[in-house]
Amino acid sequence: MPKTGTEGISESDKGSGEGGKAMYVCGLDAAVDVVGGKWKPMILWALHAGRTLRFGELRRHTEGISEKVLIQQLRELESDGIVHREVYREVPPKVEYSLTSLGTSLNEALIPLGVWGDEHMEQLVANRDCKKEGTAA
Repeated sequence: MPKTGTEGISESDKGSGEGGKAMYVCGLDAAVDVVGGKWKPMILWALHAGRTLRFGELRRHTEGISEKVLIQQLRELESDGIVHREVYREVPPKVEYSLTSLGTSLNEALIPLGVWGDEHMEQLVANRDCKKEGTAA
């Protein structure tokens, strides 16, 4: 059975995180918490390969995201130490976003997931189309 990172640790020894939130059960739990949702992986991908983007550029790279949601997602990624936010004190204000080393390593871990999606995209679309039509793929 795969190790979850909690073997040999009793429930009372796990403790809790900030604000009383329980610690993660396993590494996958932690990773999914950080990249969960539709937009965070897209934001990470836009910032890949050492890119530094301003807010407007980032929004153009993540087509379909609202300004409010992008701000929220960036704040969460910054709070998790995945994204660095650099504010330049000038008029008009300039803010740039880039990946931290933690964010870069997370992006590298997401590459195989993207490859899997590329390899199976046609089948996934066909399955969804069949489900809408009420037929089997």
